[in-house]
Amino acid sequence: MDQPDRIHLRDYIVSAEIGAFQSERGQQQRLRFAIEVALARPVAGVDDHVDRILSYDVLTGAVADGLADRRYDLLETLAERIAAQVLAQPLAAEVTVSIEKLDRVPGALGVTLTRRAGRVQATASAARPALLVMGRRVESLPAGALVVIPAAPLLPLPQGANARRIALLALDQAAWALAGDLGLTVADSRTELDWAAANGIAVVWAPARMVADSDLPAEPAALALWLAERLDATLIDWALPAGESLPAAAAGFRIPSALLPG
Repeated sequence: MDQPDRIHLRDYIVSAEIGAFQSERGQQQRLRFAIEVALARPVAGVDDHVDRILSYDVLTGAVADGLADRRYDLLETLAERIAAQVLAQPLAAEVTVSIEKLDRVPGALGVTLTRRAGRVQATASAARPALLVMGRRVESLPAGALVVIPAAPLLPLPQGANARRIALLALDQAAWALAGDLGLTVADSRTELDWAAANGIAVVWAPARMVADSDLPAEPAALALWLAERLDATLIDWALPAGESLPAAAAGFRIPSALLPG
């Protein structure tokens, strides 16, 4: 039987307070992490597309989230927490987590455990951003994880067989321009959007890459509703121009009155 493809994180050193002994309380000590993940499907055929692979950010993020979750007495408990978060990803079939304390003895002491998908209880949940359809300028952006969707540029676009593709590229161009104006970065993949949400960062979405193979119209409101469903967005802010009505499907989302068309 062929061995599964794997990704790994090695020699990742973070200082944290951990340990059951009184001498370890109130003290930072270095921890060295190694995480290896067996993938649920081979990387062949992903066509160099970042959303079709398990991101390395999942591994570093599992360490950061595990350490932020609580103070641990045992490395074993922290390792279980990290394994569960990694295996919450559909592309992860098996994970091996090693954690070593580097400051307790002249060498290193630690634990290694291996867990398979379906054999641990996944405790992680994906971060849920808000969305903002930027049809008009607003005074300030909502705080926290936010995906800004640019308005369609007010430019005449060529028509014909490639009209939709051209319109999507125009939205990408608008995203880059808006990001520069707002001092934000552009995200054009699910991996980047998830990372920004997990870190509470606002980004501007360039949609062409993610929706190119769908049949969605190149229209910001429709794209916003599509993205909101996939990201399980907490709400959509509709900063629409005066006189423009909300799409009927928007009724499923909480809409802040301050950003309603007006």
